[in-house]
Amino acid sequence: MNLLSVGASYRTADVSTLERLTIAEADVPRVLQKLVGQPYVGEAVLLSTCNRVEIYAAVSGFHGGLGDVCNVLAEASGIPATELAGHLYVHYDEAAVLHSFRVSAGLDSMVVGEAQILGQLRDAYHSATESDTAGRLLHELMQQALRVGKRAHAETGIDKAGQSVVTAALEVASSYLGDLDGKSALVIGAGAMGALTVATLTRAGIGPVRITNRSGARADRLAEAYGAVAVPFADLDLALREADLVISATASTEPVLTRDRLASAGPLVVLDLAVPRDVAPDVTGLDGITIIDIDSLATSRRALPAAADTAAVEQIVTAEVDHFLGWLRGTEIAPTVAALRTRAEDIVSAELRKLWSRKPEFTEEQRGEVSRTLHRVVQQLLHSPTVRVRRLAAEPGGDQYAAMLRELFDLDVPQYATQADAVPEIGGKS
Repeated sequence: MNLLSVGASYRTADVSTLERLTIAEADVPRVLQKLVGQPYVGEAVLLSTCNRVEIYAAVSGFHGGLGDVCNVLAEASGIPATELAGHLYVHYDEAAVLHSFRVSAGLDSMVVGEAQILGQLRDAYHSATESDTAGRLLHELMQQALRVGKRAHAETGIDKAGQSVVTAALEVASSYLGDLDGKSALVIGAGAMGALTVATLTRAGIGPVRITNRSGARADRLAEAYGAVAVPFADLDLALREADLVISATASTEPVLTRDRLASAGPLVVLDLAVPRDVAPDVTGLDGITIIDIDSLATSRRALPAAADTAAVEQIVTAEVDHFLGWLRGTEIAPTVAALRTRAEDIVSAELRKLWSRKPEFTEEQRGEVSRTLHRVVQQLLHSPTVRVRRLAAEPGGDQYAAMLRELFDLDVPQYATQADAVPEIGGKS
């Protein structure tokens, strides 16, 4: 099996395309099962956030695996495959490992160094585990990716500014509202993004803060945790009229903030952090209403981490990629070593059968002693070379040792029968 990463993000697609690609949380298990039901896909993890949708897969061939993943994405999004192709990035094997570790470390985020992606990746891995679509390869990849993200935040200052999509959005909002101190804020949605928003507003001293959510109980709990005020969803129109700043981050598949609703709200800055968007498309241009969405954030100027911190994270990522590839090469030689040992055992067994046919006078005890002796000799002869080749295989270029063993001993290792399809140009636009 080989690693394949296919996705679209704010770098390659506008928010309208990401809206169509977004997989609702309730649909993730179904899409994961659809993926592993494809001919070339053996394992799958699906990461769907406000600014990226990507699939990590273990595939038996590059072209077949890519076709399978793209077909599932096209079916799930309703975007024709030919149109979808222009928005996708593709990474294979080493490039897929590198990409996943850069994502977990926040290097590929809209706000470089933000820590939220780590939790989102953990949730994606958990969903795949619950759906039984992550096997040995993706279990190892995801676990190491999470370790990389933790190292990046623990060992460098890449997140010292506490940046997130929310803080970036507030920076843009301040260019319209000025100093946000004392501004009244309304948060719509009490999920993960809503909770991050309330926490960020509270730390920044912005308030008063009101929270509304279709599930009143969740809004109540979030408000109590941060000293905010929960507002019944039925009173949303009134809450909008009392706010200077609105941050909307629901999981609704339909717009929550319609033109009619916002037309009576008065002057207002709305941060739409939801994908699909919470603000209806026809709100654009409405007098007194300023909309800041994911597209706006992607093109805005934001504070970046210090170059030294970014470089330090890149070094961590590079070292961890090498470590993972060493593990991967070590696991890839295991079937070859097993095939060599099986070949040796088969030869010993065949020779013993010939010996017993020529020497029928041997007792069972004598046969057992001869058999054990021959097997011990073979095991001792193979021990040092196989230990050595496992060590060498874990080093860069180590795949050549497995290939040499297969060639020298004419070993039939089934996993290598499909690899003729697996020689793409590694990596794509990202």
